[in-house]
Amino acid sequence: MTTAPLSANQPSGSFAHATRINKSLTATAEKLVLSWMAQNAPAWVTSDQLTLLGFGSQIAAGLFFALARFDRRTLFAVVLCIFLNWLGDSLDGTLARVRSQQRPRYGFYVDHMVDVLGSVALMCGLGFSGFLHWQVALAMLLAFLVLSCESYLATYTLHRFELAHAFFGPTELRILLIAGTLALLRSPRAVLNGHSYLLFDLGGVTATAAMGVMALTITIRHTAQLFREEPLP
Repeated sequence: MTTAPLSANQPSGSFAHATRINKSLTATAEKLVLSWMAQNAPAWVTSDQLTLLGFGSQIAAGLFFALARFDRRTLFAVVLCIFLNWLGDSLDGTLARVRSQQRPRYGFYVDHMVDVLGSVALMCGLGFSGFLHWQVALAMLLAFLVLSCESYLATYTLHRFELAHAFFGPTELRILLIAGTLALLRSPRAVLNGHSYLLFDLGGVTATAAMGVMALTITIRHTAQLFREEPLP
């Protein structure tokens, strides 16, 4: 469902489609699974319902993370919510394409606003959970938003939408988040070089640094490309 936005000189009824690029580790297998699910989905299931499922599940995951401060058993609910978020967020566009019911501008706008708002809810939940310091949660959110902005701008200016960076996309991140969440059930702390840290602090700092490096590297590459493609007269 995600494509490039409408340019200023295009009529309201036209739309410039961006090339979707997904080189993540799970991309091939995920595409096969999603296609099968879309082809066999009940007629009453709609793309909008799946989008709402993904959005609601991400908000619920943040809520259950916050509640895990008082009872770690709610982390099982977090894992379920992350899976439902993948189902709704990944299947909605595939279902629309299989049924030839695409709404490119609507899909582009709604999908990405849902991603941003859901990520805010998730990071807030993690901040309240006590498994992650607020400073790290905010740093992760900021890095994610910067990387997202770069992706949206590249989609508009280059007509190329990259769903993954360095072979890691949303599905890989969800898998890592599920693994980390299950690890919290054993212990919320980890030992590194003889010092004890919150497990999610270590993961959060690593993720923030990785997203920051990716955002900077991709920005430099795309800036150089646009500079070459639009030389001064």
